[in-house]
Amino acid sequence: MAKNTSSSTSLETSPIVCYAPTMITTNGVWQGDNPLDYSLPLFILQLTLVVVTTRVLVYLLKPLRQPRVIAEILGGVILGPSVLGRNHHFANTLFPLRSVMVLETMANIGLLYFLFLVGVEMDIAVIKKTGRRAISIAIGGMILPFVIGCTFSLLMQHKENDTHHGTFVLFLGVALAVTAFPVLARVLAELKLINTEMGRIAMSSALVNDICAWVLLALAIALAETNASGLTAVWVILSSVAFVVVCILLVRPAIMWMVRRTPEGEPFSDFYICLILTGVMISGFITDAIGTHSVFGAFVFGLIIPNGPLGVTLIEKLEDFVSGLLLPLFFAISGLKTDVGQVGGLTVWTNLVAVILLACSGKVAGTAVVAYFYNMPIREGITLGLLMNTKGLVEMIVLNVGKDQKVLDDASFSIMVISALIMTGLIAPLVTLIYRPARRSVAYKRRTIQKSKPDAELRVLTCIHTPRNVPTIINLLEASNPTRRSPICVYVLHLVELTGRASAMLIVHNTRKSGRPALNRTQAQSDHIINAFENYEQHAHAGSVSVQPLTAISPYSSMHEDICHLAEEKRVAFIIIPFHKQQTVDGGMESTNPAFRMINQNLLANAPCSVGILVDRGLSGSTRLAANQVSHNIAVLFFGGPDDREALSYASRMSEHPTITVTVMRFIPGDDASRTSPVEPSREPGDPRVLTVITDAEQEKQLDEEFINDFKTKAANNNSITYSEKIVNNGEETVACIRSIESDMLASSDFAAASSVLVVQQYVGLGPQHESLPTPDSPGAPVDIDEHLNAGVHQMNQRQQPPAAQNTFNL
Repeated sequence: MAKNTSSSTSLETSPIVCYAPTMITTNGVWQGDNPLDYSLPLFILQLTLVVVTTRVLVYLLKPLRQPRVIAEILGGVILGPSVLGRNHHFANTLFPLRSVMVLETMANIGLLYFLFLVGVEMDIAVIKKTGRRAISIAIGGMILPFVIGCTFSLLMQHKENDTHHGTFVLFLGVALAVTAFPVLARVLAELKLINTEMGRIAMSSALVNDICAWVLLALAIALAETNASGLTAVWVILSSVAFVVVCILLVRPAIMWMVRRTPEGEPFSDFYICLILTGVMISGFITDAIGTHSVFGAFVFGLIIPNGPLGVTLIEKLEDFVSGLLLPLFFAISGLKTDVGQVGGLTVWTNLVAVILLACSGKVAGTAVVAYFYNMPIREGITLGLLMNTKGLVEMIVLNVGKDQKVLDDASFSIMVISALIMTGLIAPLVTLIYRPARRSVAYKRRTIQKSKPDAELRVLTCIHTPRNVPTIINLLEASNPTRRSPICVYVLHLVELTGRASAMLIVHNTRKSGRPALNRTQAQSDHIINAFENYEQHAHAGSVSVQPLTAISPYSSMHEDICHLAEEKRVAFIIIPFHKQQTVDGGMESTNPAFRMINQNLLANAPCSVGILVDRGLSGSTRLAANQVSHNIAVLFFGGPDDREALSYASRMSEHPTITVTVMRFIPGDDASRTSPVEPSREPGDPRVLTVITDAEQEKQLDEEFINDFKTKAANNNSITYSEKIVNNGEETVACIRSIESDMLASSDFAAASSVLVVQQYVGLGPQHESLPTPDSPGAPVDIDEHLNAGVHQMNQRQQPPAAQNTFNL
């Protein structure tokens, strides 16, 4: 009896755990199993649903310029009890209660590593460089909404949460006061404000706000997860401080030892990478055991990772997988927990509207007052306040922790999630409506090289996609003969595609003069580009070259707008952009990115000045910077028209260089020249690939004659210029004449030799600031450069000038 009693007592007091190993993976539908009854296939289906729904919403919301976080949270709301989850069969089949633990566990693992990456990418030293104005705006934009949130919490506080009232006040205040730096960066990039003064102030202020938000987050979580006496909270905070100190004094030196053990330029060993990734989980475990959330440990561990190759490696290995696949799970879970049905009565809806209005107005008012103190216009202050209302990851973490710890009830949680969606979603439309930076046409005359004075500064905008473009463009600039009398001001624009990756945004905050290592691969490329041009500036003759590096972060579809706006703002005369194809090992040409071709075409159609598309076929080589070492043979094929005159003007400037020779061959149509002679006999006259000539013949011919006469007068006293005229009647004769030139010519497969080609389009007053754009048959209309280069020659019309398209200018 005693034994039985003991056994009965043991059964009553011991927990009973039911575990079925066979319920993880299915045996297959052919054996009668339902895959949705097993945890792994169910999780895979849930993950697929979340990712697909998010991506569809990203695509649908793209025309509205909404950040990705809106689509991720909204996707969870749609899959949750607010929309599809209202159907109990859908909810019980695809998101049953038994699957919540697996789903939330994977979401928190993704959150853990994402916060680690945020720490790796964040540079606290940048705050020292932001200036007093940005710090004041950030603090001013936090205090007032924090106070409003604490005050408004009295209205939203329910009786059952009175035991957590102090924590509830803190949670609501933090949620309303924070600004999401990555989300704000994307909004600014979408609105074309990231490179403006407004954008720089907003980014700097948001970075300061982000740091403050993480401190408040750690405090809020510590208070939320301590249900005992206040002394427990003190121990949690002291333990967290001790963890930070240990990471700084012990863990960081160990990681620095790993960095020193790896030779420069060599990849880090798999053992080191695995050790660091394990350290993320260990840090999360320690802070979770302390009583702080695991994300705090991962974030601190990321902060101690030194900037440089190690940070670049970790980001490249993790970011796409974590932010693209696992992190949407966390935002989707926030949506799945949101039940719009909880926001039911008039009182609750009134609370929702009050939260949105008071939080937004508080942030706007606090920011605008500080901005006005720093002599910023009221409209800019209001715009800055609206931008600082962007919400994202920090707020979602605060709300989820608050809900898990019963600090926030279902209604309060739903209200805060919906308010975050509405506030962030309204920012782009409101800023577009309120703040319209001046995009007026800048009146300046020297939009072409031809109109630029020979003894004045020539302003050139060079566009760079990758470091591979740098040597070619530097050699071209050096061949342009910069001198003290006629210097060149070079605006170096690194073109970066706007993607969902937050790390690409941080290159805007890179302080080049500080000498700090790059935070990511994009920034490493930017550093390499800037270093090369700064080196060129230092080695050029004093006062002959000035370099100003800039970055354009934009979708490829609208990147030409950034280029055009910058060219107009800086009063540039000539834009140089790489061709969309690059040379292969066997000498052929292959496309690098199809989007580059679209950028070039859009730029040709909208540029406010002359444009040169540079085809690199060997000009790069080794960059020699001393003036007496540069040696190039320049050939210009002159058929007539404004583009040819622009190319010849550029070549004329180059001819002043002591070690450069220029060969100019002018083609004059003979009596038997065909009016519509195609490039290839097999093509019909109406084929759009046929390069034909439609210009104002008499006027253009007169301008050509005047220009050529002036050029020949100059060439008579310049031994480096060789000028000749050829009468041709068809394409075969034209090609034969080109072959007769001794120097290497066109980048066409028809020629055995290959040389770099600069295709020039002169600005003729048709651009985005005018009422009409050039048509395919109008002078100045851009042609298909790819077809133009492959053809290898211009075609001419009888008694007419060749197309006012692009001149092939050979290097």
